Amino acid sequence: MNQLADAVHNLAEQTTLCGQCHSLSDTPTCRICADERRDRHTLCVVEDVRDVLALENTQAFRGRYHVLGGLISPMDGMGPSDLSIDHLVERVGAEGIAEVLFALSTTMEGDTTAFYLYRRLQPLNVNLTVMARGLPVGDALEYADERTLSRAVEQRVPYEQTIKG
Repeated sequence: MNQLADAVHNLAEQTTLCGQCHSLSDTPTCRICADERRDRHTLCVVEDVRDVLALENTQAFRGRYHVLGGLISPMDGMGPSDLSIDHLVERVGAEGIAEVLFALSTTMEGDTTAFYLYRRLQPLNVNLTVMARGLPVGDALEYADERTLSRAVEQRVPYEQTIKG
């Protein structure tokens, strides 16, 4: 029993957020951000760490991630300043990002957050894409199967196409 308690304690003590993407890590920079083989010009924006894990299981996305830490949800008291949006905008400008893929849940909160990000990132002349809508509207990424997620990444479309009626 003591071993289990020690393991949980060590996990809590040694787990931190990656300084670049805000995902969980046991080092200051997570293994994905540190991996030189990853596409440094493509950034996938997700709600939380579970979405990174779901997408990584597909092996379809080879860029890097940015974890927002939630979605804009006024009903839940979550506004843009509660998320890592300012750091995302800084990263896109400073790191030479060519494409930002919005991989957010297809809920009202996810769509609201994507639209807010679109407005913030559009002036930076970066290609803004969204995952193909093979995902059910109103569902969370973490519950989608790997094949559906993989196809959604591969068939992503420009974000502008999703907001033009």
